[in-house]
Amino acid sequence: MFIFGVCVGSFLNVCIYRLPKNEGLIKRNSHCMTCGEEIKHRDLIPIISWCILRGKCRSCGAKISARYTVVEALTGVLWLLTAIYFDAVSYPLFVVLCNLMISALVVVFFMDWDTQLINSWVVLFIAVMAIPRMIFCQYPQDIPISQHIIGIFAASVPLMIVTLVSHERAMGWGDVILMAAGGLFLGVKGILVALAIALVTGAIGGLIQKHFSGSSKFAFGPYLSLGILIALFFGTYLGDWYLEFTGINRMLEDAYQVL
Repeated sequence: MFIFGVCVGSFLNVCIYRLPKNEGLIKRNSHCMTCGEEIKHRDLIPIISWCILRGKCRSCGAKISARYTVVEALTGVLWLLTAIYFDAVSYPLFVVLCNLMISALVVVFFMDWDTQLINSWVVLFIAVMAIPRMIFCQYPQDIPISQHIIGIFAASVPLMIVTLVSHERAMGWGDVILMAAGGLFLGVKGILVALAIALVTGAIGGLIQKHFSGSSKFAFGPYLSLGILIALFFGTYLGDWYLEFTGINRMLEDAYQVL
């Protein structure tokens, strides 16, 4: 799973670089950003080639960013952790769908960080992965389809209101559709946990970025992606803990008994 993830991570680097420029993903082979020389197949081995070349182009010697290797290694680690955590042997389809969704989140994270743009096709991919996930994957403690449908609106509608009221200055439509797709995949409880995590980490990250750059403008997509990722693993437990801690669970139980 780690090797598969690393190979996918290599393709994600292509997506992160080319999608904002509207370049094709498969028509042109990988090439050096400095001299334009096509990279040979022996230099396209994820992680290993970068280490052998010591982070430099074989043709012109220009420096190759270490982030390409970071993306590959990060994707490989996430694929491996997902396979272990969700038991790939017992639930192979669920793990594959989760890993594909995570791969899309990696693209959203780095692409939005660089350009403050979220590609609609990448978000649509997450929504497409959510359909077989909620229909065919009966993971333990899974949630009904109705919870997935409600999840579309649970976090995206509040963000949509913020976007409309602020005329897209505080939030963008890419953030809205990302949370709608994430809500379809995670369900209502998971996406609300994801939103809470994104708000906390975004506030902290925004303050840090403002301290160094002096600008209040920053990409929120990376924090939403991080929130969705954490909620995928721990959303149910964090949601249940919060409801129990605040006493909302008991209030809901009382309300159900009255009804």
